[in-house]
Amino acid sequence: MKKTITKVLAIMFVIAMAVSAFAGCSTTSKEKVVIWTSGEDYKNEFYLTECQKKFPEYEIELIYMSSSDIAAKVIEEGDKCSADLIISEEYNYLEKCSDYLAVLSDFDYSVFLDAIVPASKKYTPELKNGGCVIVNTKVLADKGIEEPTSYEDLLKPEFKGLLSMPSPKSSGTGYMFLRQLTNEWGEDKAFEYFDKFTENVLQYTSSGSGPVKALEAREVAVGLGMTSQAVEKITKGNDELKILFFEEGSPYSMYGNAVLKKSADRKAVMDVFNYLATDLCKADNEKYFPDQIYKNFAPEKEGFPTGIKYGNMSNDTQAEKERLLEKWTH
Repeated sequence: MKKTITKVLAIMFVIAMAVSAFAGCSTTSKEKVVIWTSGEDYKNEFYLTECQKKFPEYEIELIYMSSSDIAAKVIEEGDKCSADLIISEEYNYLEKCSDYLAVLSDFDYSVFLDAIVPASKKYTPELKNGGCVIVNTKVLADKGIEEPTSYEDLLKPEFKGLLSMPSPKSSGTGYMFLRQLTNEWGEDKAFEYFDKFTENVLQYTSSGSGPVKALEAREVAVGLGMTSQAVEKITKGNDELKILFFEEGSPYSMYGNAVLKKSADRKAVMDVFNYLATDLCKADNEKYFPDQIYKNFAPEKEGFPTGIKYGNMSNDTQAEKERLLEKWTH
């Protein structure tokens, strides 16, 4: 009997210790914050590293998706969306899913240029993303092709299979080229141009970084892409790449950061968001995307072109975007 009691007590002790250990584990587990981003890999790495250093008490997960996929998933998942924050997302896509975003009434928008502050106050400015024409000078030289000086040059037969551009349907970078040329030339001429342009395209990439990756791999000679990404590659030693601006100037689009409405009451989420939208946003402006977005801060970045002429980006509304993309068949 004594042995039986001793055995029962021993089992009870083991169970008690297991329960205690489980309870201790649950009280020390980290709260998770999930971030969706359409940003570039080098910037995503910087953001995640800095957030993890700033908030070791939180588990921070950063997931990359294309701009269009982020908006589509937010709308599909609604109030049960698995993300807490959206960063580096194009303004039009943020507007598209704005029903599920929190109003950020306590955020200090006064530091930003008035023209880029959204009326809804449901997202905060993060960056102005300018575009350019990027060439791989080695590919051009190896194939005996002269450097292009206009969009019209890209229709020449020698560029067959040597062009890359992000798809306007999946990338804000791709759409800004379509938007600009529609404004500059008129809708009919712009669409006629892209019909011919497509004949020389190796592929329309799903993300804005696709053309630069293809240029680095020497798969193409010319890419329509982001000025900031080209500068990043050039300053890191890729002397084959060269940035060009044609007569129409640089297209651009605005990107921002947002909080999902269903997560706005969580301290961990707001801690991470406020750090991203203030400190890291300013660091991003200085390190990667130096086009001016702040009233009293205009950074200069080594290798970044100066005196850029920006193109006509008027009528850049969500309704107009959806209308134009309905016509896009490539």
